[in-house]
Amino acid sequence: MNASDHRSKSRADTAAASLTNHHSAREEGGGQGAAPQLLCVDAESDGQRIDNFLLRFVKGVPRSHLYRILRRGEVRVNKGRIKADYRLRTGDLVRIPPLRLAAPETPARVPDGQLARLDRAVLFEDERLLVIDKPAGLAVHGGSGLSYGLIESLRQLRPGRELELVHRLDRDTSGCLIISKRRSALRELHQIIREGAMDKRYLALILGELARPELTVDAPLKKNILRGGERLVQVDPVEGKPARTRFRRLRRLAFGDQCVTLVEAELITGRTHQIRVHAAHLGTPLAGDPKYGDEQANRALKPFGLTRLFLHASALSLRLDYMTRPLRVEAPLPHELEQILVALEAAA
Repeated sequence: MNASDHRSKSRADTAAASLTNHHSAREEGGGQGAAPQLLCVDAESDGQRIDNFLLRFVKGVPRSHLYRILRRGEVRVNKGRIKADYRLRTGDLVRIPPLRLAAPETPARVPDGQLARLDRAVLFEDERLLVIDKPAGLAVHGGSGLSYGLIESLRQLRPGRELELVHRLDRDTSGCLIISKRRSALRELHQIIREGAMDKRYLALILGELARPELTVDAPLKKNILRGGERLVQVDPVEGKPARTRFRRLRRLAFGDQCVTLVEAELITGRTHQIRVHAAHLGTPLAGDPKYGDEQANRALKPFGLTRLFLHASALSLRLDYMTRPLRVEAPLPHELEQILVALEAAA
C-alpha cells in the first residue's frame, strides 16, 4: 500500500470510542454524564513518573488534589492501583477519575489559511489513521503559551473525529507524523512502536562528516526536566535508556575550510531528541540545533539560508492488521532546506 495511490478522505460517521486527553475531562460530581479519562502512554512519556505525567496532562486541577487521588488509588494503570512513583511504559492505559476543572477557555480558532495548508499537507488518510507532513515551527499540541498546535488544528479540520497523536516531532522538525482516528488504531500503532516494527527515516545536515559511510550509535540517553520545564537529554551509560541510531552518509558539501554532510538517520529506538543528541555525541551536531549544536557554525550557515533545525522526518513504513501490504509514506525535503543545499553547492 503506497500513500500516492491511497489518499481516501472518507467522512463516514463510524468513529469508534477513542482515547480522550485533558481537553475532555468531566467535572467531578458532574452527574450521570461524568466519566473517567483514558490516556494511552506514548513513547514520549515512557519512563515518566505517574505524578509528573498527570501534572503535565491534566490542567486546571490543584496539585494537592492529584496527589490525593493517587493516594486513594483512584488513578489506575492497566486496571491496577499504582503509587505516585510508578514509572509509565509505552502502551500503558491510564484511567483518571472525573475531576473538577477550572472553567475551560474557548479553544482558539485556527486561521483558515493554516487549516488549508495543513489539509494540503496530508500525505495519506484512511478510516483509521492519517499521516501529515508537519511544517517546521508548529508544535504538535498547544500549551506553554501556544494557542494551538497541530492536533488542535487537525481537530478543527476534521470535526467529529477523535484524533490523537501517535508519536511526536519537535516543534522545529518537519515531516511525517501519524495521527490515529480510532482507539483500536492507536493501540495497535503504539504496539508497533513498542516492538520496533515501525521504520522511521530522517534527513539531517550534520556539521563535519561521518567517520564511515554508515555507522550505528549505541548510546543510552537520560532525559532531564529543567526548572523551567525545558527538556535536556544527555548520554548516560549508567542511568540512560537504551538508544540506537543508524546514520548513512548521503552527500558531503564543502563549507569554508570545513564541511557539512547530508545524512539519513534511521531510528532503531525512539527517545526524546535522540538523533540530535547522538549526532552531537559523534562530534557532528545537527546544523541549526540551538540546544545541542555549534552556535558559531550555525551563525556561519545563516547566509546560506539556515534559519531552523535541519531535521526532517522524510519517510516511515508500517503495517497494520487490516493492511494487505506495508504502508510507506514519504515527505519531500522542504524547499527552505533544499535551498540550503543548493546554496552550499553553488559556493563550493
